[in-house]
This record gives sequence, C-alpha cells and structure tokens, in this order.
Amino acid sequence: MDINCTEKELFIFKKIAHAAWELGMPAYLIGGFVRDKLIDRNTKDADIVCEGDGIELAKAVAKRFKPMPNLSVFKSFGTAHIKVNLSHSLDVVAADDSDEAVFELEFVGARKESYQYHSRNPQVAPGSLEDDQNRRDFTINALAISLNKNDYGKLVDPFDGVNDLKKKIIRTPLAPLQTFSDDPLRMMRAIRFAAQLNFTIEEKTFQAIKDNAYRINIISQERITEELNKILLSSKPSVGFHLLYQSGLLHIIFPQMVDLAGAEFKDGIGHKDNFYHTLQVVDNISKKTNDLWLRWSAVLHDIGKPATKKFDEEHGWTFHGHEVVGAKMVRKIFEKFRLPMDAKMRFVRKMVEMHLRPISLSREDITDSAIRRLLFDAGEDIDALMTLCEADITSKNKLKVKRYLENFKLVRQRCAEVEEKDRIRNWQPPITGEIIMEVFDIPPSRPVGILKAAIKDAILDGEIENNYDAAYNFMIEKARELGLSPKKSKI
Repeated sequence: MDINCTEKELFIFKKIAHAAWELGMPAYLIGGFVRDKLIDRNTKDADIVCEGDGIELAKAVAKRFKPMPNLSVFKSFGTAHIKVNLSHSLDVVAADDSDEAVFELEFVGARKESYQYHSRNPQVAPGSLEDDQNRRDFTINALAISLNKNDYGKLVDPFDGVNDLKKKIIRTPLAPLQTFSDDPLRMMRAIRFAAQLNFTIEEKTFQAIKDNAYRINIISQERITEELNKILLSSKPSVGFHLLYQSGLLHIIFPQMVDLAGAEFKDGIGHKDNFYHTLQVVDNISKKTNDLWLRWSAVLHDIGKPATKKFDEEHGWTFHGHEVVGAKMVRKIFEKFRLPMDAKMRFVRKMVEMHLRPISLSREDITDSAIRRLLFDAGEDIDALMTLCEADITSKNKLKVKRYLENFKLVRQRCAEVEEKDRIRNWQPPITGEIIMEVFDIPPSRPVGILKAAIKDAILDGEIENNYDAAYNFMIEKARELGLSPKKSKI
C-alpha cells in the first residue's frame, strides 16, 4: 500500500479486494481515509467506490466476516454501510492487539453527479473511477487507492492532491465554478476543511466561493447546519467563522452573527468589535471543552448586543439587558438552524441569560446570599456557566486579563465555600407544595406558591438554615400573615 495502514485495516481491505475480484468489479479506497492516512490523522471509517453495484459488493464483503457484521442498505442512494467490530471479526490478528473500536465502511458505485442550477437534488448516473474523482469536492478528497489485482495498493492521484496536502491547500479538482455549481454546499465544506485541517483555501477557489455565496440558498438547512456544527467543533473555530464572514456566506446563513461586526465611534468613544470578541470567546472555550452546546453558548452569548446598543453621554456605549434579549433570540435561532428544541436549547438559553452573573460577583463585598442565588439559578450547570464566563474575559491587555481571571478564581472559591456550607446546588426545598397543602388542609392555590417562594427566598438570603425544622417554623410564621393556621402538626 502507498499509505501506512494498521494490520487490522489491511486485513479488512484484503477481504474487500477478494470480494471485488470474485465479482469482477474494480474497487478503490477513496476520499477522507486516504487523505487522513497521508497526513497522519486518526480515522475510523473508509469509503469504497467500485465500478459497478456498491450494494452488491457490500453484501459480498459482509459474508466474509464471522460473525457477520451489521449491514445497512440504502437503495435509493445506491449505498451500503458496514460496521466491523475489530475485536470480534479479526480473529487472525495478534491477540495482544486489543483495539475495541468499530471500523465503518461505506460502499457506493462510481458515478457522475450534478445539480441543476436551482435544485437541491442531484442528478446521478453510473460512471468510472475517473468520473467519480472528477465529481469530488477537493483534490485532497479525490485521492484513491486501488484494491485491484493488477495494481493493488497503488495511489491514484489525477489532480496532484498529495502535493496540495504537503502545501496545506484546499483546491477544487475541476474549475471551482463547476465544482461549486454541482453542489453549493462544497463552499462550506471548503471552509470546514480549512478549519479542521488548518489549511489555506487556494485563491481562485476562495474567490469562486465569494462570487457564488448566494447559491447556498438552494441547500437544505439541515446540511448547512451539519457543516456549521463541524466548524464549531474544530480545534480553533474562529478560522472557519472568519472565512464564512469574509466569503459572504455568513451574511446569508447567520445574519444575526454578522450584526455583531464593527466598532462604532461617537464623540471619540468607541466600543469593541463584538463579532471578533465572540470569535475569541469561542476559541477560548474550545480549549476547555468539546461540548457542542457550550460552544453554541459562546457563539450566542452576546447575540443580543446589536438590539440593545445605545450611546450615553455620561457612560459611553451601553448594551443594557443584552443577556435577556439574547436569551429570547436563542429559540428562533435554534428553530432556523433545525437544532434540537429540547434540553439542549434550554441549556444554551440559560447560559446566554446568565453569562454576566458570575462576573458581576467578582467584587470583594459580595454577599453569601448573591452566591447562593447564583448556585440556585445555575443548578447543575454552574460549572458550564463558569467555563463560559472565564472564556468571556478577553482583552489585548494581558495584565488586565490576568487580573480578571484572578478575580474570577475568587468567585469560584466563594461558590465552593458557600456550596459546601449550604448545599444549594441542585437544591430541593425542604418543604414541598404537597406538605404545605397537607399542613393547612388547602387545595392548590396562590397561598401555596407564596409560602414556597418565601421559604426559598429565606434560605437563599440566609435568614434560615437549609433544613426541614427551620423551614417548617418559618412557614408557620409566614402563614399567620396570610391568615392561615395549621390543621395538622409537623409531618
């Protein structure tokens, strides 16, 4: 092989090769697996293209493994998918090699594929390896390895993709206008690969993206969002977002984020560019976590600033309430991007709404009550919130950043001390609504809510201890003010 494969991978490819030989069907490894192997990037899947029926080849390959692996067939797309459990299937491999990963194989027949100008659906026809390589998005993804008898293991590189890998360049195999016309999503894929691989997009290719950015409108939102999430999950997402902005794509797919861009000056007073501040926050948080939803929280934390920007002669530029406005925008943004409208959305909304709270607690005179309320409101998400707030500390002045981070360490320390003492995190009230209704023999009503809220506030404000007896005695006293008397003794 012209690429370095593990013993297990070679074992799998030999099985594929033998199945293809028996069927008289030329077959090749192609695309991402070949690319990643050449740049020493980890990969757990491989695409197989054959000049014939990909589903037929997949079925023949699956029969060669014992036990037979999972086989999924997608007739409408002419593809098949196999998951090979390396620890179960490769009985000829040395016993001390205990890799438990699942290796995934995708089979498809070589084809010609193109989009009509205003269509989201490709026109597909059977083709040769050459046709299949011509339709690939980039030269580095058009690389193929032969699995055929006469030249097994030979690299097929018609567009000098190996050289582009060495130069770290993203370039289309054919004229970029043709490649992007066939599938406009490839414009976003170019940016995604640049972000993931830390490559540069070749000048003519990038110009074609700028010239054709408007054509992204024919692509389904789900496909756009998938690429955007991959950019956001790269090691330095700002690379991808900066290219999306420069190309004009971001203006079309995410105008609310573009609205953050620019620094306005009035009477010699300016504010920071909130777009590039946001990119820095996203990069900061990406050093700490791979959690997609916490990264989305970083993207959206200041999204409400354009709507709240005002100039005050005394205080300069202000963005009062931007966290509340931003939190309200989260639902519509998630709806637009077809992101999950469940706990993940609520988590991001919560992070956006609360992202200023911990930073405001960095003063020395802050009370335990304020810390308790932060812990109560953040609940199990307090660590995520703290991570977001630390990432939000940005400045070109390194000493200023250092001072803010040191102050924020004190906030973390105070939170830990108060939590150890009062156990507010994931707090459950010692007196429930059911207990209140039973003690006073009343149905669900406004007084029940008033008493519950009063007990909660008394505990958070430190008026009473966080235990049943203290809460019960406080409830009885508060109930008298409402004209209620207990019908039962302590429960």
